[in-house]
Amino acid sequence: MVVKLGVWTLSSAILCVGLFTAVQKALAADCPGHPDAIGTERTIVVDPREHPRIGTMQYPETLPLRDHEVVLTFDDGPLPRNSNQVLQILADNCVKATFFIIGEQARANPEGVRKLIAAGHTVGTHSQRHPLTFHKMSEAQARQEIEQGIESTKAAVTDPSAIAPFFRIPGLLRAPPVEAYLESQGIQTWSTDFLADDWHRISSAKVYDLAMKRMETAGKGILLLHDIQARTVGALPKILHDMQARGFKIVHVVPARSDLPATPTEPEEWQSYPPSENVPIARWPKLPNFIYAESDALAAPAASNFDLAEGGVSLALDPAARRRGGVSKEALWPKLAALPAVASIADALPVPAATVFDRPEKARAAIQPFPLQMHHYAEGELPVSAAIKTASAGPRGRHGRDMRHAARQVRHVEHAAPAGAKRHAVHRSGGTKRAVHVASLKKR
Repeated sequence: MVVKLGVWTLSSAILCVGLFTAVQKALAADCPGHPDAIGTERTIVVDPREHPRIGTMQYPETLPLRDHEVVLTFDDGPLPRNSNQVLQILADNCVKATFFIIGEQARANPEGVRKLIAAGHTVGTHSQRHPLTFHKMSEAQARQEIEQGIESTKAAVTDPSAIAPFFRIPGLLRAPPVEAYLESQGIQTWSTDFLADDWHRISSAKVYDLAMKRMETAGKGILLLHDIQARTVGALPKILHDMQARGFKIVHVVPARSDLPATPTEPEEWQSYPPSENVPIARWPKLPNFIYAESDALAAPAASNFDLAEGGVSLALDPAARRRGGVSKEALWPKLAALPAVASIADALPVPAATVFDRPEKARAAIQPFPLQMHHYAEGELPVSAAIKTASAGPRGRHGRDMRHAARQVRHVEHAAPAGAKRHAVHRSGGTKRAVHVASLKKR
């Protein structure tokens, strides 16, 4: 049994490798001259009216991709200098992508739009002027930007129906009026699942690192790039090469038409986080659907059934009285005794006298602000020239009286002594000492 199982496993492994090699050869055969090209794994057809908004960065739905499937999208083109190089890289790898065109770029470079259509890529629109104010626009302003962008892009090609009803809001600055208008026109709003930040001033190596890291984290989804950036041109070949090395596959997306129905999918395939059979999910219990065989099985009670007199209520509440066939007086609800009347509120709750709230004048605490200049001098050494700024006329208490007495002594000495001897007279009279500035003490 073990040997058979081992042989079966080995045979299965060989078969899987053979199928994978056959698929790779088939993809390489579709890309002549480039046997190592990643190619395009498959094409899915989507109906914008069934799924009007996609991209997990902003919406609950995204494209119905399998594990390790990626859709490449490019914004802001065409710009011949870089867009033509991106177009060549995709051709060398037989990759089909989706481009969101700016109307003004299409007017300036109509040949670039025609090249995209001729190469089999999907072409959507990205507004007329790429304003980063869609989240502030009214519906009328947004409608003008959207419609002008579509008209400019369609004017660049011979077949206007070749332009897909796909739209990406510039800067992903979504707004409900914009989304509502796009949905009313049957246009699908594309966000994205992960970015490579290639619109920032970073190197091509950084663009590659961000793209691969976020791709590995997401596992699948829509990648947003910009074909007008030189850094994207430098990073794209390595991105495609390593995508193939890590088992990623490219998926092309086209809109449904009357002759091209949408790819059959299940609703959960479009969900950002579809329910898993292995992970239990708590849900609200569903109420059962009751089906009544006969409508008169449960007769509705008449209104008179609830119109009970006082005796009937007592009878219903007193089983003994109900058995006796009558209602006793004791079975009735007892009546509440009358509450004693209060003659006056003042008798029940005496009002406190006004004197209770009186406070003696001396009991009021004297709160005086500290003199503004006192923090510059030691206590008791305030110079005469320094003014004491307080809320009252002067300081109170014993300390205040000492200060006023010292000031009077200083003024008396100054008037009695000559001008040159005033300073010495102050010291002889036992007045205030020389002021010592705190800052000078610190320096010493």
